[in-house]
Amino acid sequence: MGRPRCCHKTNVKRGLWTAEKDSKILAYVSAHGTGNWTLVPKKAGLNRCRKSCRLRWTNYLISDLKYESFTPEEEQSLSSTSSTPSG
Repeated sequence: MGRPRCCHKTNVKRGLWTAEKDSKILAYVSAHGTGNWTLVPKKAGLNRCRKSCRLRWTNYLISDLKYESFTPEEEQSLSSTSSTPSG
């Protein structure tokens, strides 16, 4: 047996995120930072578990993530890096 999932409680929301919920995370993180994800659901007024909030922030809401295709320079850099032995 392993550790129980963090979202095992019956009152925790699962499924799709709304723009309203995203804005609550954005507002909380801009005011308080990302240091304590345990407090985020309760303090931001979200009915989600801390892991769900952290993953939403990390995978979708961080503003400096780049979703475009690689530039030719980036592709060249990646291909030259991957062809060298890693020792």
